[in-house]
Amino acid sequence: MTLEFVPLLRVQRDLYELPRSMERFRAYIATMVDPDTGDLALPLVAMNPMGKDHVPALLDDYLRLDADLLAAQSVSSAEGRLSDLPGAFKVSLVMADDAKGGWTNRYCTEFSQRFESTTLMKRGWLVGLLWTSEAASADVARSEALVAVYRAAHLVRQRAARTLDEMLTQEGFAMAMAGCTMPALDSDDLEYTREVVAAHRDAQDRATVMACLFGDPAAHALGYPAQGLTERAGLALALHDARARLAVR
Repeated sequence: MTLEFVPLLRVQRDLYELPRSMERFRAYIATMVDPDTGDLALPLVAMNPMGKDHVPALLDDYLRLDADLLAAQSVSSAEGRLSDLPGAFKVSLVMADDAKGGWTNRYCTEFSQRFESTTLMKRGWLVGLLWTSEAASADVARSEALVAVYRAAHLVRQRAARTLDEMLTQEGFAMAMAGCTMPALDSDDLEYTREVVAAHRDAQDRATVMACLFGDPAAHALGYPAQGLTERAGLALALHDARARLAVR
């Protein structure tokens, strides 16, 4: 697998220099879409082109951290570990606005990013998302780029996840390989989550899998039946188990 990091944080920041109007929206579309083919030129779908001042302010914070360079270095290191896999991909960081306005629901966007990104992958793009609800972090920039890379590596080897069990395996692998330590649960909550999730590992309906992956806060926000789980409980279980598997290799 060959990987090329494409820095897009400055591209996104420059769009916010335009007035918050149709002028900016048209520039966003022109930047994202290839005028000749009508296909995607840059993977900016998750970006909120009409974001308010908090979005460029956070982009400035990431630019001061030189986040694109840090992510590029991490991606370059990962490439050597994946040289046996086929495929060539471009990797970028894109900011998603879950803090203000109605453009982005964090749970829905994140679910799509994790489990419905094969179309983008077929176009040769892998995207790590940065969130406006979270402070700028060099570690986040690195890990989000790496999770996108290792998720793609898993998908090269396996079919796209359909069941909750396959989703847990995929995301656990991607997060563990990227060196993530969060989300995490204490031992009691971990075992309780394991018991709840065990009854739903074959589930494929969105209501069940999202409630298990993201916990009751997501279920309540989206009108799904709650499973009695804490925030991101299923993902925390997936990461814990994947890290344990890697430790015994």
